[in-house]
Amino acid sequence: MVVWGAIQCCMMHSIAGKKKKVSKAAEDDEFEQWQKSRQLTKPKDQLELTDAELKEIIPRVLQSVNVQQPDNLVQYSFNLGEFVPAPSAGNAVLVFSQKGTFLHKESDDARKQLIAQGIDPLELGTAPSIALMLSPSQAPIIEVAPKENESEAEDEEEPEKSDEEGEGGGEVAQAATEVEEEQKAEAGPVPGKKIINQFNFCERAALTYTNPRMNRETQTIPPPKGSYSSNVLQWIIYDAYQHDYEEQQLEKERERERREQGKMTVSKPGMKKVAGKVQISEAVQGRVFECWKTLERMLNLNTFDYIAKDYRYWEDPADEFREEEGTLLPLWKFSYEKTKKNTVTDMVWNPHYYDLFAVCLGFLDFMKPIKGGAICLFTIKNPSFPDYICITEAAVMCIDIHKKYPYMLVVGLYDGNVMVYNIQATCKVPAFQSNSVTQKHSNIVWEVKWAPDLPDGEMNFYSVSSDGKVIHWILMQNEFAVTTIINLYLEKEPVRGPDGTLVKRKACASCVAFHPENPLIYLVGTEEGLIYKCSTAYSTSYLFTYNAHHMPVYRVDYNKLNSDIFASCSGDWRIKIWEDNRQEPLFVFDLGACVGDVKWAPYSSTVFGAVTSRGSAYVFDLNVNKYKPICVQAIVSKKKYKLTRIAFNNKLPVIICGDDKGCVTALKLSPNLRVPCKPPKKQQHLDQHTLQIMKLDRLLSLVREPTVLTAPPDPAGSTDS
Repeated sequence: MVVWGAIQCCMMHSIAGKKKKVSKAAEDDEFEQWQKSRQLTKPKDQLELTDAELKEIIPRVLQSVNVQQPDNLVQYSFNLGEFVPAPSAGNAVLVFSQKGTFLHKESDDARKQLIAQGIDPLELGTAPSIALMLSPSQAPIIEVAPKENESEAEDEEEPEKSDEEGEGGGEVAQAATEVEEEQKAEAGPVPGKKIINQFNFCERAALTYTNPRMNRETQTIPPPKGSYSSNVLQWIIYDAYQHDYEEQQLEKERERERREQGKMTVSKPGMKKVAGKVQISEAVQGRVFECWKTLERMLNLNTFDYIAKDYRYWEDPADEFREEEGTLLPLWKFSYEKTKKNTVTDMVWNPHYYDLFAVCLGFLDFMKPIKGGAICLFTIKNPSFPDYICITEAAVMCIDIHKKYPYMLVVGLYDGNVMVYNIQATCKVPAFQSNSVTQKHSNIVWEVKWAPDLPDGEMNFYSVSSDGKVIHWILMQNEFAVTTIINLYLEKEPVRGPDGTLVKRKACASCVAFHPENPLIYLVGTEEGLIYKCSTAYSTSYLFTYNAHHMPVYRVDYNKLNSDIFASCSGDWRIKIWEDNRQEPLFVFDLGACVGDVKWAPYSSTVFGAVTSRGSAYVFDLNVNKYKPICVQAIVSKKKYKLTRIAFNNKLPVIICGDDKGCVTALKLSPNLRVPCKPPKKQQHLDQHTLQIMKLDRLLSLVREPTVLTAPPDPAGSTDS
């Protein structure tokens, strides 16, 4: 205790001395006035101690710890079949180790060394100790080679011994053998050879070496810093590629001049080379175009990063507290600067690339015609500019994309022509074009639809026009093969012409829809409000006629999951849901404005969407509410814009709406607008497709009217009789 007190006093004196030195150094500091003053604040919950507690000396214990000592050492035990903890090596550090050359004379190593040198350990007087230390099985057998003289002497003595044995009898020989056995017993057991077997083995284990820790410090000169700024724009990249291509051409020219070795070349007359302008090959243009496309998509992704995240991951949490209501989240707006005066006349998603869609740009206000049209293919990866642009001389009114060949587009024009583009080859010139004199419609082509390929492999499509014709087009090697399927005539009495002849009145076709399961059956909507059910195998009569609307029918669309159900919309403000071969509609919805388009959702059998001329989008779910939409949202201003078309994405909960100013708006459906079906407890094996069909059938059973009405039996009347 005295020593410990002395150590504490020394430590306190040293600490006090250090404090005095530090305070004195701080007073002498010339830059003390530049230092920031520190004000000590006392916390409110600070513990208050008495003077006795403050003067109490707290003992300190110093312990040394070996940081290089490994912890948690284990070794594998073959007996237990698992790792067991190994004893700690302790804090002792081995500084120097040297193996000696001295051996104890009674040790096993000394005995082995004597045997190796040819010396018998028993002769040195260590036989008793060695005999006690070693077991007979562990003692090695010593074999000494006999000398030549001894072997010859033994050979000479052998016949003499045999003679003596023969003369002396067997008693002497027996006595000699007994004496030898007694001597061997007194000498102890003779060490034998160690036998190796499968049970005689040894265990060895090893641990990795623990590298010692070392601290090293170094100081280097920091690299020089500099500020650099620049702009990355499309024309700058284009100029850079142009300059690089010119350098490559100049290098080839220099190489050619070196090979000629000074020979003068005479240029051909009429050949002129404009300085600074070099014609770029198509391969280089394609490579530059791909680089531009990649860079542009990267810039757009960084610019609209928050919208891209909402597009993939956003789910409206407020839908949990809404009942029978949903919302639409606006994402991007797609437009082309040169077609802002045009109207979006049709839109379709690519069946193979789910983020690519095509837009037709024409006009619907026939009092203000616009010259020219365009086809723009937009992708969600690049909302700022279309990936492909096809400029046409006439307004484009409709479009369709081939399901098997997603690069084949067919379009119908305002002047009655149809064209087929192969955007994989070029967008400037159509691959097929109808003859503007003989092979064409005489009025506006309102809709075109690809048909399944013919047995010989030819691609074909159908078109409808205001001239009352449904035409079948077959793509031959270099031209179209045209066949008129049907001429649409009104089921009314013919009218007398100027010369007295009777003329049948034609119906003006405005839309067409083919049966999803039977490609021979199709529906044609007309400007008179009628819908005709026709077949490509019959060209003289209709299969069925629906008195659908009082104004032009703008769209007819089959249900994606039940081919017997289809929807129609018209300029009479109404949407009607029909069942095949029934005169009366199942549902009728009045939206209070001209309905430009209606489409069934691909993910649900009871959900469909529509757009009106007031700039609003409607989403209906018949399973939730059979009387009103579950979502009504204004997409554009109703005073300046009109919505014309709508399209559902085939894989993602996204819709696109087009307006009369050439702009397309992408919107995401909230969770309440795409509620999946839950299978019953006893039918958990049913897939979503089957559940959707069952849901629609259950709904239709509530609104269907029987084809034949039968009066129920009257029990009261039967008793009276």
